[in-house]
Amino acid sequence: MRITVLFFATLRDVVGARSLALELDEGVTDIKQLRAELTARYPAAADNLEVALAAINEEFAFDHDCFADGAEVAFFPPVSGGAVPERPEIFRLPSESINHDEIISAISTPRTGAVCMFTGMVRGQTAKDGHLPNTEYLEYEAYEPMALAKMQQVAEEIRARWDKVEGIAIIQRVGTLQVGDNTVLCACSAPHRDDGCFEAARYGIDRLKEIVPVWKKEVGKSGETWIEGDYRPTAKDAQ
Repeated sequence: MRITVLFFATLRDVVGARSLALELDEGVTDIKQLRAELTARYPAAADNLEVALAAINEEFAFDHDCFADGAEVAFFPPVSGGAVPERPEIFRLPSESINHDEIISAISTPRTGAVCMFTGMVRGQTAKDGHLPNTEYLEYEAYEPMALAKMQQVAEEIRARWDKVEGIAIIQRVGTLQVGDNTVLCACSAPHRDDGCFEAARYGIDRLKEIVPVWKKEVGKSGETWIEGDYRPTAKDAQ
């Protein structure tokens, strides 16, 4: 029998591969037997394999579940969200409202004593040329794969400057947003307020406005217009 075995997270590192194509003896037909086979081949992964979750063809599987020739079997630890990570990070482009309490909880660790958060919202009026035109709603658009990658880059830059910052969240909503809706968030946690969380959150939102590809269209009674910035990325902005 020939199957593909996938490994994720710690198991991937211990085994040294994300994917393996395996030829199995006739006696290896279920998850329990496959665990034993993999343990024999990769003894350093024995403890991880013992507690790993399993899936057959993208559905959870258990020790006595059997697989067929050509199956894809995955082994992985419990998904993120159980134990609190040491340096949690959140990067999102949601269409729904941002839950600030949920974000604070998600980027806090047992050492957290301070969280600094910047959050933006849709203004009903924007000062332009000495008058205040009314905004009815905004439309946000993102180049999503690149935007998420650049959020990760901003987090890496924050960590390079403020090494005591622990949790980081960078979130930009997309879609149609009404006046008063929250639009964007950058939050950083740290053991103490003097450990850089104020400065890091400010840096994060400013940097997001420079290199994360997101645009907004202002729509009002007088018409609509895309708001475009004037920052021109340089070589240092590319990873």
